[in-house]
Amino acid sequence: MKSKNNMHSKVRSRYGSSLKDGKGHQDMHEASSRRAFLRNTGLFSLGSLMAINGHSMSQLAINPLTMGLLTNDTDRTLILIRLNGGNDGLNTVVERGNDEYYNIRPTIAISEEDMWNLSDEIGMPNTTLSLQPLWEDGRMKVIHNVGYPQPNFSHFRSSDIWASASDSNEVIETGWIGRAMEAEFGSFLETPPSVPPAIQIGIENNLIFAGSDANMSLSISNPTEFYRIAQQGQLYNTAELNSCPAEAELKYARQTANNAFRYSSTIQEAYRKGTTKSEYPDNYLAEQLAIVARLIKGQLGTKVYMVTLGGFDTHSNQNDNRHPKLMTYLSEAIAAFMADMDADNLGEKVLGMTFSEFGRTIYENGSFGTDHGTGGPMILFGGEELGNGFVGTPPDLINTDDYGDPGYSIDFRSVYGSILDGWLGIDDRVVDHVLGDQDKINGLVPPGDFPAGLNAQNILLGYRPSKVLGLIDIQYSLNKGANTRLSLVKLNGTPYRTLFESYVDRGSYTYTLDPPKAVVEEGSYMLELRSSGKTHRRHILVK
Repeated sequence: MKSKNNMHSKVRSRYGSSLKDGKGHQDMHEASSRRAFLRNTGLFSLGSLMAINGHSMSQLAINPLTMGLLTNDTDRTLILIRLNGGNDGLNTVVERGNDEYYNIRPTIAISEEDMWNLSDEIGMPNTTLSLQPLWEDGRMKVIHNVGYPQPNFSHFRSSDIWASASDSNEVIETGWIGRAMEAEFGSFLETPPSVPPAIQIGIENNLIFAGSDANMSLSISNPTEFYRIAQQGQLYNTAELNSCPAEAELKYARQTANNAFRYSSTIQEAYRKGTTKSEYPDNYLAEQLAIVARLIKGQLGTKVYMVTLGGFDTHSNQNDNRHPKLMTYLSEAIAAFMADMDADNLGEKVLGMTFSEFGRTIYENGSFGTDHGTGGPMILFGGEELGNGFVGTPPDLINTDDYGDPGYSIDFRSVYGSILDGWLGIDDRVVDHVLGDQDKINGLVPPGDFPAGLNAQNILLGYRPSKVLGLIDIQYSLNKGANTRLSLVKLNGTPYRTLFESYVDRGSYTYTLDPPKAVVEEGSYMLELRSSGKTHRRHILVK
């Protein structure tokens, strides 16, 4: 095979992506750490559950789509595993017999004898042997070289791109799951759910579940915090605090959080009903997945979970019990989780997906590690209906850009769209609203038997800031032509402003609201769409 002969000595270096950049690299991490702090869970992770724009969650409605996700007959659950820090894809899924791989990674490459075979051409390190039964039983797929155009190499920014499903040159402040969950079907429901639509466990409240008005997930900072909720029914203990001013303030804050924690009773019930029947290894990811398994078995009803495994920013001494250990943690945790699901015949009801904010450079650096790179593999795992095999093509290690990075083969948003549509059964119009016009990957996930009727309804999809500053794009879709009225209603139900009223043909549309021109004051309102004798509502913030 053709070799580049130490091409890494000739490629351009991206400032800030390597340890040798000193302050530039430190600044990149500090920016990420500041954002992580601001999003930190614990007490303040419940802020989105306490109040939104001054209104308690009891005053806000969950939409029929979310209720469909919570109650549909398929009982399908999506498990997202975030590999935080930028996973080294080349040492996760290895193209066997690729001379260039060994040429540009003389000390950290995975040797042939240290791999197990996915096929004659592709292998994985023996540190992931726990996944071999899933692969051989047709329950695991590998998506090669997943990325996006003009990639960003900041942990914080690229994490937000993956979470929001934005282009690299645009900032979207909502997440792909959050947008999918808040898209409305049918009549507006006045009552919030007793079940969290999504749950994330980890130190950072990720953008992935953020909607336009609320974060759709329950954020729990760590397993210890979860156990406190499940066992005590509250997040914080207030009994031991005395009446001194400082502790009185802390007690008030804790009581506020506890009172706002509306899901505690249902979580307690599900946790007590569910039991684990698999031996989980002693690692942080396994502990999180054991919690997820118990809630699924206890029939909580939450349809999307996200767990996190950190430590993948391997700039130095990558193979010195760092990346290999993480691969062991990942594979053993997944294997234990699936064994637990299988013990109660739930293996076909779950789909797991790994992802990371970016990959690593294809060449090793001078510190026996790798720096921030472009795309990487994603792994799907689930039941036998999933099948096994590959999607996309491995990275081309010869034909790279000026920085030595290969191009990607699969856009991550195509994976998202295929899962929203194929696994969760979300209307194509909603998927297009959430992700734009992205191609889906045929056969990526097993088709589902979804409730009839959702695709035949009108949809008030939502709103987002327009590309023109100060304007708001309101998106809706009609299943048939009809006289249609779009209006704003005050939160007390009083009509406020009619935006338009006319006959509209079947199709998907965007109405651009210019608040000053429409004489709409800043504030919180309900959007109301009336068409074909039905009314659809959702919250909107005009600012």
